[in-house]
Amino acid sequence: MAEPALVLIGAPGAGKSRIGKRVAKLLDLPFVDTDKRVVAKNGVINDIFAHHGEAHFRVLEREEVAQALPEHGVVSLGGGAVLDVETQHELSRLTVVQLTVSAEIIATRDIGATRPLLTGGVDAWKALVAARAPIYDRLSSATFDTSSVPADRVADDIVCWLEEQA
Repeated sequence: MAEPALVLIGAPGAGKSRIGKRVAKLLDLPFVDTDKRVVAKNGVINDIFAHHGEAHFRVLEREEVAQALPEHGVVSLGGGAVLDVETQHELSRLTVVQLTVSAEIIATRDIGATRPLLTGGVDAWKALVAARAPIYDRLSSATFDTSSVPADRVADDIVCWLEEQA
């Protein structure tokens, strides 16, 4: 079984998808976004939450994570994917990088529009990140802040870090 070269985790809005694509391109590897896979198979995340609830979404999310983690490439997980105990166990043996972003940057974005747990804006984001931070910290081998660094630079920094680990 293959495994990903890198898994990206972290706060909603930190740039996991955007930066993950760049890292994958730099490494000439496939890129997998588990949230995009959920949407492709089941529809918009907001609709899933509205019609079936968060618990149903987490089941769909777990299915996509379980399929993605054995693949070789760069994998971006949704911000809440790390809440699943099986996912945590699987990530404990992989190369995991956490992306962070400041609340000030999040305040400039319309985060609640596409993220049902963040309809309360920055305060909801802060509470969610505070609750998940211990898990993110425990699972990640390195952390990169995306608040004031261009995505291309963060991707370059991650690739350099990966090369140092080899």
